[in-house]
Amino acid sequence: MTYVVTDNCIRCKYMDCVEVCPVDCFYEGENMLVINPSECIDCGVCEPECPAEAILPDTENGLEKWLELNTKYSAEWPNITVKGDAPADADAMKGVENKLEQFFSPEPGTGS
Repeated sequence: MTYVVTDNCIRCKYMDCVEVCPVDCFYEGENMLVINPSECIDCGVCEPECPAEAILPDTENGLEKWLELNTKYSAEWPNITVKGDAPADADAMKGVENKLEQFFSPEPGTGS
C-alpha cells in the first residue's frame, strides 16, 4: 500500500502534508503535489493533514489512474520538503469537481 494525491489537490496545493512527511516523498508540480509511491512508507501522517482531503490510500477503489499519475510525475517533478504558500484561490478551488480534465498542469513546480 502507498498513499496517492488525487485531483482535490489541483489548484489547492496547501502543502501541509509536506511538513509532516518523515521521508520527504512529495514532489511539486505547477499546481499540485504528488507522492512517490516507492518512497512512501505508508505511515499515513499526511492524509489527515490535507485540508482538501486529496490524499488517499491506494487500496481504495478507483485510484489506479492516480497511482499512475503520482508515479509518473514524482519521477519528473522536483522534490519538496518545505511548506510553501498555497495558491491565492486555493479555498475557492476546494471541492471543485473534474479538476484533472480542466486544470491539471504537467509543468514542474519549483521544489525546495
